[in-house]
Amino acid sequence: MRIAMIGTGYVGLVSGACFSDFGHHVTCVDKDAEKIAALRRGEIPIFEPGLDALVASNVKAGRLDFATDLAAPVAEADAVFIAVGTPSRRGDGHADLSYVYAAAREIAPALSGFTVVITKSTVPVGTGDEVERLIRETSPAADVEIASNPEFLREGAAIRDFKFPDRIVAGTSDERARKVIGDIYRPLSLNQAPLMFTARRTAELIKYAANAFLATKITFINEIADLAEKVGADVQHVARGIGLDNRIGTKFLHAGPGFGGSCFPKDTRALVKTALDHDVPLRIVEAVLAVNDNRKRAMARKVSGAIGSSLRGKTVAVLGLTFKPDTDDMREAPSIPLVTGLLDMGAKVRAHDPVGMEQARRELPDIEYCDDPYVCASGADALVIVTEWVQFRALDLDRIKREMAQPVIIDLRNVYRPEDMVALGFVYESVGRVPVRG
Repeated sequence: MRIAMIGTGYVGLVSGACFSDFGHHVTCVDKDAEKIAALRRGEIPIFEPGLDALVASNVKAGRLDFATDLAAPVAEADAVFIAVGTPSRRGDGHADLSYVYAAAREIAPALSGFTVVITKSTVPVGTGDEVERLIRETSPAADVEIASNPEFLREGAAIRDFKFPDRIVAGTSDERARKVIGDIYRPLSLNQAPLMFTARRTAELIKYAANAFLATKITFINEIADLAEKVGADVQHVARGIGLDNRIGTKFLHAGPGFGGSCFPKDTRALVKTALDHDVPLRIVEAVLAVNDNRKRAMARKVSGAIGSSLRGKTVAVLGLTFKPDTDDMREAPSIPLVTGLLDMGAKVRAHDPVGMEQARRELPDIEYCDDPYVCASGADALVIVTEWVQFRALDLDRIKREMAQPVIIDLRNVYRPEDMVALGFVYESVGRVPVRG
């Protein structure tokens, strides 16, 4: 199969590389000439484990290439995927679909022969209808079907998620389009990945509903964590106790500083706006957004409470800046309101992240960045673990204690055991567990 992938962001690049690894010929298209030139040199613009090697091997094999002009790749394609960004629109929280619609208008005149245009971007219900209208309006004679194929990739595990998916959702009622999509994903049949065909609008809603439900699980366990601290319970044991019920499951029940990233905040906001447009208020999802925003802002106060005095003039070391490990993505990361709050309280902040510091400097320019966690901890009055990078799970805690001005650790990811930290002489505070003092 010949595939044109419009957009070389996170979804487009990962999807294009994986499709080419299946044996399809894929051309990834982007208007950014510098980005395309860098990709042709083998420079990957995002951090995703294994992606650089996957891109390099398929470029070498001649199955993956890059272009700035979509005309030829679209004309040759059996399927054209739209994988452009849909950021939150400023002011109202709706998904900004301008890039999707611009791509549809540009694709239309280049279509040749029967082609399936597939929306891979995360879009509100009904977007596929508008994409179809735009394409048919621009090129009335085009032999085209419009489908939805939402992505369910986790940053940091995207390649495995693509190759070993829980499910593949394809929204189309056209038999020819079903055959094309089935052929594209046939290499996954050995993995017995369920390919679920449904109506286009249903596929669009599945994506938003899935993300909203996962965000709800995170927010629920975070509120239970707050209660656990007050009543002397351990939220990790609570999460395990309820997660062993297979109706609930163990995933996304890890208490922490709140969810961030490119998907959950944006998609839950867009789902709420879509529901309001149809006079169907989603009270649970609305509450999830409000609770999560408040939680992220409250983390700086948690640090202040652990120190037990004003933060003015104090030095706080922050380990982890990205919204999750194994990515350099800073979008809506909990570290941003945390650090901003610490600065507002008069603290001096220094930070370390294994791969995210270049991105972080754009969001947090007024702090000191350190290339090593021990340098970061040196002279600090408190150390905060914000992102659970594997590098932070095996710190030399004796050395950390020697480096710090005061042995105070606030572990927002519950990486360490309270009893171990007490034995080492730390003042240790985590999430959803009773604070302990050395």
